[in-house]
Amino acid sequence: MIAIKCGKLNTITNGIVENAVLLIEDGKIKDFGTNVQIPSNAQVYDATNHYVMPGLIDAHTHISTFSEPTTRFGMIDGNEMSNPITPFIRAIDALNPFDFAIKKVRNAGFTTVCTLPGSANIIGGTGIVFKLRGHTAEEMMIPGTEQMKMALGENPRGVYGHEKKLPMTRMGVAGLWRQTLAEAKEYSDKLKEAETDPTKAPKLDFKLQSLVKVIRGEMKVRIHCHRSDDIMTAIRVAEEFNLDYSLEHATEGYKIADVLGAKKATCVVGPLLMDPAKQELHEVSEETAGILCMAGANVCLTADTGSGTAWLPGNIGIIIRNGLSEDDAFKSVTINPAKLLGVENRVGSIEIGKDADIAIFDGHPFSSMTLCRFNMIDGVVYKNTL
Repeated sequence: MIAIKCGKLNTITNGIVENAVLLIEDGKIKDFGTNVQIPSNAQVYDATNHYVMPGLIDAHTHISTFSEPTTRFGMIDGNEMSNPITPFIRAIDALNPFDFAIKKVRNAGFTTVCTLPGSANIIGGTGIVFKLRGHTAEEMMIPGTEQMKMALGENPRGVYGHEKKLPMTRMGVAGLWRQTLAEAKEYSDKLKEAETDPTKAPKLDFKLQSLVKVIRGEMKVRIHCHRSDDIMTAIRVAEEFNLDYSLEHATEGYKIADVLGAKKATCVVGPLLMDPAKQELHEVSEETAGILCMAGANVCLTADTGSGTAWLPGNIGIIIRNGLSEDDAFKSVTINPAKLLGVENRVGSIEIGKDADIAIFDGHPFSSMTLCRFNMIDGVVYKNTL
């Protein structure tokens, strides 16, 4: 039994409880509250002057897949830049449990992340959700959390267009995307027919087989899109094929906030302090997350990187200063990404029966002057400087 004496306990879903006790047993949250008694046999951690909350979650990282530390220029595993359609590649096959980023990000208060292939390809392969502990990919990953990465805009155009290969234009990106989804739909339909008539089974197509769950709405699609017109293309095509999708970055989402709010779209906003390094980022704004939340969209915040994920909490403080409410800020790196990733039954809030993934800070978690002092995953303490 573990007991944590909390100064402020932010449950995320049921408000903040002052001077609470949090009990943990067998890797799960057993109880919490102001009237909870500490058992005599409990190991006690004193966080009475600290801020206690569920472990942070970043729903869009490239931890491990972008290979830190790098060895040679371009020697990263995150982008298979050999074909614009690669749905069969998997982030799990590049997940290095001893990657530099894992300990650094965990020490900053993160306990769960999703790592995705990069955005070089229109269809880039599957990402996975994993906890920041363990020594094999199988031990780290949360089963059944695969999600398909897709990308619109300048990235796939820039990788393939200069070689005079499809796609060279935004029309080409959308056209090749739609063509592939249409082929996947036809392939999926044939598989369904074969369930009653095996003679109608199609010849195995590894690319299309990898998209069957996507086209049936059984796998989440994560669509990279910055410019407002690319966001609308993402929505247009995703709805044409009934995809279960989220909008990654949504940099110009503030221009069409009414549309995104009406659709209750999930927008994974970030990196939060981007420079206008390419044309589709020229109108980036630190007010985007707040505007989208006010409009009714579901917002998650991301650092969209590897070890730099550790700096996301401090960046969120700047976004709060630019209009995001404190309550929405906390949800954006806890329960909202947990829902997007399909793991809200396990993580993202302090609730009885959920995994004991806990982070303790010596000040407001989104202040640049705050440090994470304690980190626990599944009831196992990985950092303790209380």
